[in-house]
Amino acid sequence: MTTDRSIEEPCEVTSLKHGFEAERRGRPLRLGSALFARLQAMGLPVECGSGGLTKYNRTTRDLPKTHWCDAANVGKSTPPVLSVQGVVPLLIKATGHGRRKMCVTDAYGFPKQHKERKGSFLGYRTGDVVKAITPKGTFQGRIAIRHRPSFRLGKRDIHPKYMHRLHRADGYEYKQERSA
Repeated sequence: MTTDRSIEEPCEVTSLKHGFEAERRGRPLRLGSALFARLQAMGLPVECGSGGLTKYNRTTRDLPKTHWCDAANVGKSTPPVLSVQGVVPLLIKATGHGRRKMCVTDAYGFPKQHKERKGSFLGYRTGDVVKAITPKGTFQGRIAIRHRPSFRLGKRDIHPKYMHRLHRADGYEYKQERSA
């Protein structure tokens, strides 16, 4: 009687297809073993845990299922008590710096309007976060510049004399998550 040793040996995954094939054959996978070894070699405190352990830690500590709470509950070194009261995570979303399109096209793809060459107007750029105090109310948000003295703030046209810049455009949108 012979035994197949390839089933018992762990398999180093070199590609996604290779990983699926190894999983189908019943081999244990070491998906991030190279990354794990390199981080350990740098002397960083690194710990791995399963999804089941993360869920166990989260449910025993009675925490909500959010990405940031799950990140705090990975592994065996999670403290028995985690105080997350009053913690408001910062959500960061990549918004980019605009497009490379040289013109605006219509529904059929024909050029409709050419893009202005300058990236700023009156000191403002698209994506700047501003607060505008106008006679019709106070508005806050990201602006879209136009090369005339009225910019888009949401669905409103606002003149720059009412605006005060809160944050320069850096390609990201920042928001505090308010959770119950």
